Amino acid sequence: MATYFALKHLHILTAIISVSLFVLRYWWQYRESTLSNKRWVRIVPHINDTLLLGSGIALVMMTHFYPFTPQGTWLTEKLFGVIIYIVLGFIVLGRRPRSQQVRLFAFLLALVVLYIIVKLATTKIPLLGFV
Repeated sequence: MATYFALKHLHILTAIISVSLFVLRYWWQYRESTLSNKRWVRIVPHINDTLLLGSGIALVMMTHFYPFTPQGTWLTEKLFGVIIYIVLGFIVLGRRPRSQQVRLFAFLLALVVLYIIVKLATTKIPLLGFV
């Protein structure tokens, strides 16, 4: 049981760090700060997100809530939410030239998706109700 709580807290902590870095990186990019080009800014989020993914997979194995199963419907929706969030992250932070309006819209949409992901994770009640 202690392992479960440690993994759960690691997952929550890395999720908070991931969102914080996402917001910070967007802000730096929006302000055209030189900080957004630092080497650590490109490396640390990947390390953190790897820990986030690893702890998520470990929690799935431990709890037996599997996506694409009737008891894991909420997790399936959360997984699709994470994929959508990653795509929006590429739009927001990617190197491809985009207007500030497109980046801002994608950033705000990513925050809405994050809210949905957190709601699914905390309530474990699917929003769409299908597998």
